[in-house]
Amino acid sequence: MHDDRALVEARLKRVLEERIRPAVYPASVPLTVEAWTAPGEPVPVEEGLAAVHEPVAVGDAWGAPWATTWFKVTGEVPAEWAGRTVEAVLDLGFDERMPGFQCEALVYTPAGEPLKAVNPRNQWVRVGDLVAGGERVEWHLEAASNPVLLGDKPFRPTQLGDKDTAGSEPQYRLERMDLAVFDREVWELIADLEVLGELMEELSVESGRRYEILRAVNRCLDAIDLQDVNGTAATARTLLVDVLAAPADASAHRISAVGHAHIDSAWLWPLRETVRKVARTTSNMTNLLETEEEFVYGMSQAQQYAWIKEHRPEVYAKVKKAVAEGRFVPAGGMWVESDTNMPGSEAMARQFVHGKRFFLDEFGIENDEAWLPDTFGFAGGLPQIIKAAGSKWLLTQKISWSQINKFPHHTFNWEGIDGTRIFTHFPPVDTYNCSMLGREIAHAARNFKDKGVAKHSLAPTGWGDGGGGTTREMIAKARRMKDLEGSAQVVWEKPADFFAKAEAEYPEPPVWVGELYLELHRATLTSQAKTKQGNRRSEHLLREAELWAATAAVRSGFAYPYADLDRIWKTVLLHQFHDILPGSSIAWVHREAEATYARLASELEVIIAAAQKSLAGNGDRELVFNAATHTRSGVAAGGAGAPSVDGSVSLAARAGGGFVLDNGLLRIELDARGLVVSAYDIAAERETIAPGAAANLLQIHPDFPNMWDAWDVDEFYRNVVTDLTDVDSVRVVSETAAGVSVEIVRSFGASKVTQVLSLLAGEKRLDIDTEVDWHETEKFLKAAFPLDLHADRYASETQFGHLYRPTHTNTSWEAAKFEACNHRFVHLEEPGFGVALVNDSTYGHDVTRDVRPDGGTTTTLRASLLRAPRFPDPETDQGIHRFRHALAPGTTVVDAVREGYRINLPERHVTGSAEVAPLFTVASDAVAVSAVKLADDGSGDVVVRVYEAAGARARTALRVGLDATSAVATDLLERPLAGAPTQTVTDGEVSLSLRPFELVTLRFTR
Repeated sequence: MHDDRALVEARLKRVLEERIRPAVYPASVPLTVEAWTAPGEPVPVEEGLAAVHEPVAVGDAWGAPWATTWFKVTGEVPAEWAGRTVEAVLDLGFDERMPGFQCEALVYTPAGEPLKAVNPRNQWVRVGDLVAGGERVEWHLEAASNPVLLGDKPFRPTQLGDKDTAGSEPQYRLERMDLAVFDREVWELIADLEVLGELMEELSVESGRRYEILRAVNRCLDAIDLQDVNGTAATARTLLVDVLAAPADASAHRISAVGHAHIDSAWLWPLRETVRKVARTTSNMTNLLETEEEFVYGMSQAQQYAWIKEHRPEVYAKVKKAVAEGRFVPAGGMWVESDTNMPGSEAMARQFVHGKRFFLDEFGIENDEAWLPDTFGFAGGLPQIIKAAGSKWLLTQKISWSQINKFPHHTFNWEGIDGTRIFTHFPPVDTYNCSMLGREIAHAARNFKDKGVAKHSLAPTGWGDGGGGTTREMIAKARRMKDLEGSAQVVWEKPADFFAKAEAEYPEPPVWVGELYLELHRATLTSQAKTKQGNRRSEHLLREAELWAATAAVRSGFAYPYADLDRIWKTVLLHQFHDILPGSSIAWVHREAEATYARLASELEVIIAAAQKSLAGNGDRELVFNAATHTRSGVAAGGAGAPSVDGSVSLAARAGGGFVLDNGLLRIELDARGLVVSAYDIAAERETIAPGAAANLLQIHPDFPNMWDAWDVDEFYRNVVTDLTDVDSVRVVSETAAGVSVEIVRSFGASKVTQVLSLLAGEKRLDIDTEVDWHETEKFLKAAFPLDLHADRYASETQFGHLYRPTHTNTSWEAAKFEACNHRFVHLEEPGFGVALVNDSTYGHDVTRDVRPDGGTTTTLRASLLRAPRFPDPETDQGIHRFRHALAPGTTVVDAVREGYRINLPERHVTGSAEVAPLFTVASDAVAVSAVKLADDGSGDVVVRVYEAAGARARTALRVGLDATSAVATDLLERPLAGAPTQTVTDGEVSLSLRPFELVTLRFTR
């Protein structure tokens, strides 16, 4: 037989596009359309319904950027349509290629009841089946004219990302506003032909099944009268029955489809628009659930449920009903789908606490899975947190985006820094926006790396990022692939059902140890510095507020601010969403985030001051409150008392220019350029800075990645570097016995940097305060510390511990980590001597090594300070920034932990009369206190969370400074752990025995 495959395939494409698709709506009449544009921000529904509308017509322009237009559409079903199915087709000017990234609308009845949404891939509203004819229809559309920022030419700078700069030019034109007859038979024929045509193209050209489908499709097309598609569609469909009925092979891959709309809680739209995106998407999904019996929809992010509960209660009522029926599935158990690299230990824990508690309180549901399809890599401390929250599974998709190395598994156990293992799945469909295309399903089956030992994978199905969700077309196609020869088998399932099956069939999966590093989007550790600073500051202010409020509640009857802390935590957690904290959202989002963090800081400062005043009492005695996890200035951790400082600091001129600072522990030499050319550990008789090198060296690189400007830094940025050694001034600004400070001012490009380097009495560290007035474009600023250390690996703090990364690039996996994340410290060490660099607000860094001519090794640590990408915010990071770092020579990793807490939790000086004893004190410096608080349930119980910070076993005592006789170990939600014995407080102590990096939460009843 001659090969006519290409001919038939081309025929199918043209007939589908030009004849069959247009026949879905064989008859239509125009609707009458009126419009009213809301002034400013969106208005309540009742206001939009009551507004005076003006006539508009198809073809008219509408919608300034970020505006809201209320359309009123009315019409009458023609009498001759009696007995037919009728829908409205409402096209606001959509581009079908960009669901979620442009205009959208929520459709209301005249009474204000939300029906469903319309968007580029979902333009219909059902009038009814078997209409009588003559029905009057009226709907109101709350239409958002969100501008397209990521269009045909992506990553171009645009002012559309903020309503203050976006202008007023209309973004869209009304395309179609009709009532139309809906031909279900033609619509089903399209689904038949799409599934078969797409499957056919994925089958081998040597496959007999491919040609069976080809012949059946050709016969079907022969049976269609192109001038009467509607009259011949039913007959044509009968010719496809046999090929659609052929069952799948017994060995076929099995795909659990989960209806989904990954909705970024902010990204190319502001938070307020996400509230409406969630309402629109959930309206569509509850609408689909009413008609599609097999369909299951999953939505994560408790924050998004809370938004519709608050802002769209009518939509929320439908969601609650669907959840109760088991069809609408709360997934993930986190407050938002957060970044997991940068949130601190407690913040990462509270993502699960607040997320799971919301689902329990609202729906009586507790999730076993963490659901993070789009997060930019995963910190090594996360498995323990997932387990401590009472969960056991993880799903993500993003690792498939890695640029260099292909991850070797799709289903595996992920082992964290403490040894906790979490059953993890990466969907081999390689998208969290699966639309049931044949190529997606075939790719999932081919791509699955665990063939032969497992056969189940998951496919999050529906338009996402900007929302939209699953469509009726996707459901129709999945129905045909439930048991279809040549295809993977597709069934709708809840995430928990998938994980249970996958775990049962794969009892001994492979193990991946350590962080799940995404080889992409590395610059998100640096972009939008003020957002990151706001997050870090908020985390530590919350620690202080909880600590001092709990201490004051126990010591002086202070009213613990449960509601305020709950609200503030949720706001901080929201801003850890994986496009806010990483700095990859539009200008509007980050402008609002900066203002929000400032407001939260003011509120938390009020709580802290009130609690400390309650504790200190009246008087004029100077007291230092120490919220850190180690004793300092003679004041116990978690307590307050009179400070004590030993030692003094001397200052001398340096030969050749500059200064020498000496406090008996460190001798620091600054040259005439203001660079640190020596940091000598006096006790160890050891130089820290590499010979001939200078530390605290600011370096600037060109920074223009190939794409994803705010997200990416590509390795070639290192090819060109400028050392900022020119200096405007170097001068002493403070000289006392307690400390010496030297100010260095530099100018470069259009920017200026002022640094103050301080050496304090009794402290083995050099403090570095940096102010940058930054006005560069597409540049990357770093601070370099070349160290005289031979280290094969180095430690970076992460949640509840630290992880090690190599300093070498033996393999492509190591080379790919040319920019990585740290929390409060990075620590480098060779046996017997270590150096820490601690910070108060930066996350990105790199470490490289080189061998000098003298045979010694220079290991260079560079802290990333600022970037200047132009998309999606063309003014990213412009303006004044302040950073605090400290170089601490001669330190162990436990010292690094201590210094990291110190720089992030400054001492507070309060006048009063009474010293304050800590509620808890740990006898070992290797065990850190992560949180002290009152139990969330309002019982008055006191909760303390500790973790082993050195990466070694620890046996120590927790000294208890409150009236309690026993404690019980709990999970993160403060529920007693199954089988955990009650621990007795003996002589004011509880014994602790911790594994490396183990976290323990104890609850004390007073």
